[in-house]
Amino acid sequence: MGMKLSQFNFELPPELLAEYPAENRDEARLMVLNRKEQTIEHKQFKDILDYFDPEDVMVLNNTKVFPARLYGNKEKTGARIEVFLLRELNPETKLWDVLVDPARKIRIGNKLYFGEDESLVAEVIDNTTSRGRTLRFLYDGSYEDFRKKLQELGETPLPKYIKREVQPEDQERYQTIYAKEEGAVAAPTAGLHFSKHLLKRLEIKGVDFAEVTLHVGLGTFSPVEVEDLSKHKMDSEEAFITKKATDTINKAKLENRRVCAVGTTVMRVLESAVSSNQTLNEYGGWTNKFIFPPYDFSIANCMVTNFHTPKSTLLMMVSAFAGHDFMKKAYEEAVKEKYRFYTYGDAMLII
Repeated sequence: MGMKLSQFNFELPPELLAEYPAENRDEARLMVLNRKEQTIEHKQFKDILDYFDPEDVMVLNNTKVFPARLYGNKEKTGARIEVFLLRELNPETKLWDVLVDPARKIRIGNKLYFGEDESLVAEVIDNTTSRGRTLRFLYDGSYEDFRKKLQELGETPLPKYIKREVQPEDQERYQTIYAKEEGAVAAPTAGLHFSKHLLKRLEIKGVDFAEVTLHVGLGTFSPVEVEDLSKHKMDSEEAFITKKATDTINKAKLENRRVCAVGTTVMRVLESAVSSNQTLNEYGGWTNKFIFPPYDFSIANCMVTNFHTPKSTLLMMVSAFAGHDFMKKAYEEAVKEKYRFYTYGDAMLII
């Protein structure tokens, strides 16, 4: 009998939701869970340095968040419509899958105008889900100019629970410092705790880094609505692992070193590319892997993650990695000790 959704519920006091990050990225709090000893320590994130030796590997997700939230006006009525860019379907025809809000007003054939000067127009060509639409952007310039226009008009897509207005600083706050490959609509949040200075110190200590890419989609945050977890379907997200990354990770694994997945997104992409002899393969494609207990992990033996929402797929993965009872104990302690939860919250290292 597998685990049930209700086993991942807990009371989260609303004041523990972090609306702002720690002033310095690497000074968030860090809870360290030692699975073997079953101990819990309270540290600062920059103390993570003490848990790694030369030639251990940290695996980072180098996806880059693009400003995916746009505001447009509907033709004729001028109604304000929020458009959330989910994924590009075709660069040549500028087709995108999007979410619209309020959705009931948006029908096939409607046109939306963006920007003060209405320099960008989109036409609704399909309904995909209750809130989902396919848009074709009508833009005369080059593809590069079109993408620049999206950057200029879009805003940082902070998670819905952050009720404050988006601030200019959020564009930098909501991006890891090693972000390179544009394509995510949400940040891989465990990586937000790393400062340039901390990465440099890890490098000087001899820790190796491997980069993988998983373009985080909104599916990561979709609520699980079935009590029987085996019936939950994850949305697919695009992922890539290069030969360089597989070589670094497989070598560390062979030498019994620490291979640390920085974030649930890294863990998902690693577990999506395991070979039959339990090493890591190169990868390029889509993954809808859903990890929940019981689960045997093949690649990483260490993990950095944030504190997640009740009943979320992220919490289920952490529970599979840490052990369900140990995770429950850690979360009870996190609430008691007033750790900050979610995107801009504090972090956990599971070794």
